[in-house]
Amino acid sequence: MTPIPVIDTHAHLDELPDPEMAIREAQEGGVTGIVAVGQDINSNQKTLEIAGRHRGFVFPAMGYHPWRLNPDDDDRTLAYIDENLKDCVALGEVGLDYKAKTKKKIQKAVFQEVLAIAKRHDKPVIVHCRYVHETAYRMLKEAGLEKAIFHWYSGPVDSIPLIAAEGYYMSATPALLYNPYHAKAIAAVPLSNLLLETDTPVQYQELAARPIHVQVTLQEVARVRGVAAEEIAAQTTGNAEACFDLKSSSLRRL
Repeated sequence: MTPIPVIDTHAHLDELPDPEMAIREAQEGGVTGIVAVGQDINSNQKTLEIAGRHRGFVFPAMGYHPWRLNPDDDDRTLAYIDENLKDCVALGEVGLDYKAKTKKKIQKAVFQEVLAIAKRHDKPVIVHCRYVHETAYRMLKEAGLEKAIFHWYSGPVDSIPLIAAEGYYMSATPALLYNPYHAKAIAAVPLSNLLLETDTPVQYQELAARPIHVQVTLQEVARVRGVAAEEIAAQTTGNAEACFDLKSSSLRRL
């Protein structure tokens, strides 16, 4: 059976022991593109290096994850992002996580700074947020961001209409295999606002995610929504191309 073409919009390739193998596996398994996501300055550098070897298939994003915030590194990390974001399709992974050790006030200040950088470069933002969706949504709007992705969206369901009305995206992961909250949320997201991802290399029970497993995400989205996988793949691929400007990106294969 021929694999269905699909894009993985969120993978931490730099954390894999053999990213080259994972990329080859994905290419052979119907994956047509990967958005590789950074989390701190070292991760961002490695992500750019990997993407540079796979121009037109791996599209880099660089970020400053709320779990990785370090006051000693803030200025250097933000300056690096500002300088190199022109070579990326998005700014992320960034956001707010009120279960993280960093104080909420500091998280919000850094998030506000990265949103200003994204606005200046006209790049979409890949958002990590836990227990703080309304605050993240409000900050995105106040910063004037036209494109954003609420990564691994698991609710609240009643926030979905607001997020979708703003034109922002929400992404599904292989957690659909077992997480009823994620499934309930993804079933309610308008198809025009949906993206697929793996969050490689997250461990989903027995499944150690690699980009090829975006095919698992696809099949699970089709299951929870009761829609053909081919329809989901076509729409979410178009969504990813529009969100990250992949068709006209200077990062496409020459």
